[in-house]
Parts: sequence; C-alpha cells; structure tokens
Amino acid sequence: MTAFGRISLRARRGRRYRRGQAAIELAIVALPALILLFAITQLGIAVYTWNSIDYATRCAARYAMVHGANSVSPATSSSVQSYVDGLVVGLDPSALSVTTTWTPDNNPGSSVKIQVQYNFNPVAPFVSSLTLPLSSTAVTTITN
Repeated sequence: MTAFGRISLRARRGRRYRRGQAAIELAIVALPALILLFAITQLGIAVYTWNSIDYATRCAARYAMVHGANSVSPATSSSVQSYVDGLVVGLDPSALSVTTTWTPDNNPGSSVKIQVQYNFNPVAPFVSSLTLPLSSTAVTTITN
C-alpha cells in the first residue's frame, strides 16, 4: 500500500469519528436549548394569563361602576363573576376566583372593589406541582 492509501484511509476514519462527535455535540447542546425554549414559552403563557386577568378585572370594575343601584340592571356578585368568566378566554374557570366588594353599598358615590385571582399551573411535567397564584385588583367609584 502506498503512502497515499494510508492517508486516505486515516482521513476516512477521521471523518467517521467526526460525524459521531457532531451527533454527540448536537445532543449536548440541543437538550438545554429545547428546555430553554420551552421555559420561555411557559413564561409567555404565564404573562398572557396575567394580562388577561388584569384586563378582565379592569373591565369588571367598569361594569360594576355603571351598573349601580340606580341602573336598570344593577350589578351583583354573580353578574360580575359571569362577566369576568366571559372575558377570560382559554383559562380554567374552576381555578378563577372573583371577589366583589361594595363600600358601603351599591349606590352612586360608593366604591366597588373587584379582585380576580387565578392559579396558573405550568404544562411542564417536571414542575407539575408548581402553582403560580396570579392576582389583580381594581377599585372604582359607582356613577349610576
């Protein structure tokens, strides 16, 4: 065998080993990258959930503000709960808690406080026992 034959044989073996090395490096880098991507996605879903709850709380406060005791259809705790349930699309209604408090009553000039709480559970299997409590509160003065 010539010297050129030996070099080409060594080069071929080296290429095979480099392909195996690339597969191992890909596995080492891809797993943390996918975990990071999944964590960023879960964080985005949590921010979306909090934003939905905050929006529903502000809208429910406005709803209770204009549906005071002098309104044609005065707001009640159950009507505010139904209103919030209609606004939070895609969330689990059993994990949603809406508290409505009128101070001192539902008449114009009084204040209404709406507090919405939601327990967010990430989808990740390794943090399935983790529950992130999200909460938002809005206070307004009744005008009608």
